[in-house]
Amino acid sequence: MAKIDFDELYRTHGKKLCQIAFSITKDRHLAEDVVQETFIKAYKKADTIIDTHKIGSWLAAIAARTAIDYLRAEKRRKWLPSDQSIMEQIFSDYDNKQSLEKEVEIILFKEEIQHMLYLLTSEYQQVLVLRFQYGLKEDEIACKLNIKSGTVKTRLHRARKQLKKVMSEKYPA
Repeated sequence: MAKIDFDELYRTHGKKLCQIAFSITKDRHLAEDVVQETFIKAYKKADTIIDTHKIGSWLAAIAARTAIDYLRAEKRRKWLPSDQSIMEQIFSDYDNKQSLEKEVEIILFKEEIQHMLYLLTSEYQQVLVLRFQYGLKEDEIACKLNIKSGTVKTRLHRARKQLKKVMSEKYPA
């Protein structure tokens, strides 16, 4: 196993992790605490890292889960309902937290799909990235890549099919 330079990891991933934590906690200071805790957890589990190319995703997952844990702990500390309006607020917060957790799951899933894109051929990667990350239409992709619109349609179809195959291998039903 290669030695991991955590100073370099922080310089490389710290800002992104802080953004992830902030998107969950909605508090800059709490997000910074989450990032610090993320790196502490990562340091403790550094010996379990097999593929150093996936460290960014691994850290992002730790940060997201740590941020959610921080929110849960904070809600437990504030658990002193005294009247109906407070109870209603708590339950609406619970619903918001559930949707927040779903949002985090979606973010992590999108990152996973992003990594799976690299398993596709470059021509399929190109059309999928232009279509879904940049929102270009088929004719715009054709113009940008200097190919026919029909070729773009075919590549998009085949790329989706190949991506579906890669996903089904990774996540069997």
